[in-house]
Formats: sequence, structure tokens, C-alpha cells
Amino acid sequence: MTNNYKINKLQQLEIQKSNFPEVAPLTETNNRPFWSVMITAYKRTEYLEQAIRSVLDQDIHEHEMQIEVVDDCSPPETAQKIEKIVQEVGKGRVAFYRQPHNVGIYANWNTCINRARGHWVHILHDDDLVMPGFYRRLQKSLEQESNVGAAFCRHAYIDEEGNWQFLSKLERRTPGILSDWLERIAVVQAIQCPSIVVKRSTYEKLGGFYLKLCWSNDWEMWKRIAMHYPVWYEPQLLACYRLHSSSESSQLTRSGANIADIRCAINFSRSYFNQKLPRESVEKLSNMALSHYAYYAINDAKKFINKGDSIAATNQIKQALLCSASIKIFCNLLLLILRIFYQAIIFGFQLTKARISEGKKYLFTSKS
Repeated sequence: MTNNYKINKLQQLEIQKSNFPEVAPLTETNNRPFWSVMITAYKRTEYLEQAIRSVLDQDIHEHEMQIEVVDDCSPPETAQKIEKIVQEVGKGRVAFYRQPHNVGIYANWNTCINRARGHWVHILHDDDLVMPGFYRRLQKSLEQESNVGAAFCRHAYIDEEGNWQFLSKLERRTPGILSDWLERIAVVQAIQCPSIVVKRSTYEKLGGFYLKLCWSNDWEMWKRIAMHYPVWYEPQLLACYRLHSSSESSQLTRSGANIADIRCAINFSRSYFNQKLPRESVEKLSNMALSHYAYYAINDAKKFINKGDSIAATNQIKQALLCSASIKIFCNLLLLILRIFYQAIIFGFQLTKARISEGKKYLFTSKS
């Protein structure tokens, strides 16, 4: 009975790992740097120099840190500009790799992981930043905690001009391993890429980013890591994640596909949460996550209503209901729907008034 249980458990883990892209272990184990900073780039150049300089300014020797820009096959003209920035700013310290064809953001992240030679991997977007002390402070902690699979710090959200908008939640007041982290990250995505570093061996064991999702791939990965490893937290603010005004009106958000993808990620995570947590806890956490993102969809719907985009607002409302049909959610949605109808009535009234006014002008002109 025991042997059968072990075999079934092993098969379950093998099936689970087969869902994720493989990250091959490195054959060269000597002379590896501590860090691999992999900077992703695609179709833009305006922030890249700032991102590269934020890493170079940390003044970490090349024997300790690999730095490489990985371009997701930008159009030739843009790719040339990206490579030129790498050469001029990096001065030979920063490598450049261009994908032979466009693979998409998350497959590009997997390429970054596979190209990384360091013990710890940091995927940094071309428009994000690290602040002074990011690598030194984390390295000091990670060298003392060999069992940790990932670490992240508190981070700031900045706008397109670099102005601070708000800060991420303070997860604990002192540096250390987060307690009950799986139960927390299972409910809400609390980590942005510039703030987190992951041990390469963690990716080797768990696989790369899941490519069947289109929005919540990063959240799924952080949950998967929390399922298998302790996670370290640094409360000092050491990274900046850039927000773009265009992101709110992206096609995924307008269509409601962002929330649909989040629901898929929540349901997918149940499969491996069940291996560690009681079934009742898994259901409770999943329902809490669905409720959280129902409110998230409602907030997006409000933004779209304020912009006069009733189609996008309606799509978010539909997704909110698919996440949760609780009385609180229903009441919030009812108020939103009434608001949409009210705006439609006001718009119709204004349109009718304008047409009547135009008609009067026409009659007056004709009589004259």
C-alpha cells in the first residue's frame, strides 16, 4: 500500500511538472556568478537606458553578476536601437540577445531563465528600475538562508514620468521568511517582477512560466514557488514598477479576458494546492481569490464607465459575476448597471436636445 502511494505521488508530481516548460540544469557548475540580471525588451527604447543604469550603478563585479538584455524579436529598426543602447550604456558589460522570432512576453521570460548562468535570476522589464542596494541587501540575506526559493522586496509603483504613485503592501516589518505566505499569495497577486528574485534551481525543479495563461502567468509562478519553498521578504523599498496609462484600455482588459484568465489561474492552482493543503482550505482560499478579483473587475468597470466605455464596463461586470455571485458583489454590480443606464439616458437626452437645437437652426435659416 505504501509503495503504491509513493508511486502514485511520484506520477502526480511528474504529470504536474509536465505542464510547465523545462528549465535545464547548467552543465557548468564552477565559476558561476551569484546573479543573473535578465532585462527584457520589445518594441520600445525610451526607458531601457534608465533600467540598465539602475543595475550598473549597483557597482557589482562581472564575476558576481551576469547582465543581459533579451529582445523578443523587435522590428529590425527598433532592435538596432536597443542593441545600440546596450553597447553605449553597457560598454561591453551588458550582453545582448535577440530572439530569432517573436515568442511573446512569458516565453521570453523562459528564455531569460534558460540563458541565465547565475545562482539567482532577476527578470527586469526594460521600463522598470531597481534602487541602490537591491542586490547587495538581498544577497546578504540569501547567503544565510540556503533553503529559500525566492525573495522579494517592497516596491513602488511609478508613472510614465517616474513619479511615485503608491507603494506595495508591507508584508512584514523586518527582513525574514514570510509565514503563511502560500495562504496569502493564493488570494491576491502581491508581487511585481522587478521586486522578486528566484533561485535558478527553483525554476529547474518547478519549470518555467506556464504558457497557457495570458495575463496571470507571473502570479501562477509565485504561487507555485510558495507551494514548494520558503520565501524571503525585504521590507526596504528597493524596486520600482512602472504603470502605463494605456494598460487600462488594453484589449485584454476591455474584453474582460484579464479576469477570465485570473479565474483560470485560480482553478489551475487548485490542482497542486490540494497536495499540501486540506481540501476545505483550498476551497476557502480559491473562493477568497475569486471574490477579491470580482471586486477588482468592478473597479475596472467603474473606470471604464468614467471613460464612457460601456462595452468594456459590461465585459468586466460579466466577469465579476462569473467570479462571485455573492449578495455583496451583486449589490455592487446592480449599482454599476444603474449607473450605466443613467449615463445612457443622459447621453440620449443630450443627443435629442442637440438634434432639436440643430432642427430649430435649420428652420430659422430656411425662413430667412
